[in-house]
Amino acid sequence: MFGFLSRRRRADARKAEALYHQIVQQARRPEFYLAGGVPDTVAGRFDLIALHAFLAMRQLKAAGQQGAGTAQALFDEMFADMDRNLREMGVGDLGVGRRVKAMAKGFYGRVHAYEVALVAEAPGALTEALGRNLYAGEAVDAARMATMADYLRREAKAGEGRADVLEGRLLFGPPPV
Repeated sequence: MFGFLSRRRRADARKAEALYHQIVQQARRPEFYLAGGVPDTVAGRFDLIALHAFLAMRQLKAAGQQGAGTAQALFDEMFADMDRNLREMGVGDLGVGRRVKAMAKGFYGRVHAYEVALVAEAPGALTEALGRNLYAGEAVDAARMATMADYLRREAKAGEGRADVLEGRLLFGPPPV
């Protein structure tokens, strides 16, 4: 029985690694920084990864129990990568754990804000959530924020009912232009 659990965890980890690679690949697309106005900073890059991880985890959550292990493995993969990146940037060992914990807390806050805004469908709710998080409260052209809100809505809608995420595949649409 324990062998089955171990194989399942390894399978979830492989899928999560593939999903995370696709998330990072999408988040690195220059259109987000040019047309979308996302700051090309460490924080801006983290926020784009967080936004796309939110979309993937939303799909996994919709898959129920089948997606739960992969969602946890994706979270683990994401924050292991954040840990590695902080170390590569020269953050000392004592500060890494504290920063990763703060990033994880921030991620959960973003997930909650985006989910509430998507479900509420209140005018401006998603733009407001993106302004607080993706743009870190900086003044950004309203058209750019609306473009990013439209992108997030479109991708959330496109991900509904997709089963390929359970196989480690994400299909993101084109970034805003």
